[in-house]
Amino acid sequence: MNRLTIIEGTAAPLPIDNLDTDQIMPKQFLRIVDKAGLADGLLYDLRFDAQGTPRAGCVLNQPAYDGARILIGGANFGCGSSREHAVWGLQQYGFQAVIAPSFAEIFYSNAMNNRLLLVQLERDAIDALVQASTQTPASTLRIDLERQTVTAAQGQTYTYPLGARHKRMVIEGMDTIDLTLASLGDIEAFEREHFARRPWAQVL
Repeated sequence: MNRLTIIEGTAAPLPIDNLDTDQIMPKQFLRIVDKAGLADGLLYDLRFDAQGTPRAGCVLNQPAYDGARILIGGANFGCGSSREHAVWGLQQYGFQAVIAPSFAEIFYSNAMNNRLLLVQLERDAIDALVQASTQTPASTLRIDLERQTVTAAQGQTYTYPLGARHKRMVIEGMDTIDLTLASLGDIEAFEREHFARRPWAQVL
């Protein structure tokens, strides 16, 4: 898989605190047997009314944010159930990254394991990015994964924390199985040494 080092594009502001996975991907869209078609269900109740008519006030229905690659969310983004479909839906819709003050733990793991970058910034930085993207929808954000920075069109740069393991997973496109296989040589060497010292422990 190609290395992912830069994410750059329009950012859609959706600063709703405690936006849970049932809102991100409602339960009626979980009946499929594969990942296809989840973009249609993303944030469905925010995007459409009971009759299926697009809500004009929803940022994702506004032409200025068509093709947005970055979503700016609120605190505790992705709380609720552990459904991985929420991550898949965000990706199928076109988002490569979500920026928020904080994320639910399970959602964070699901996202990083699927190469959806989650960027955690202080509330003041989030407020500034939301204001900029609201006032100038055509402006872009640039996320440098190697330097762990977010740069706004106006020039402000923010640094975000990211553990070495998750950073490698997103940049290299690896999941936890890939990480394990990358250490296969070390694992096999450990097994040989272990059973050489304790042959009675080996299952024949």
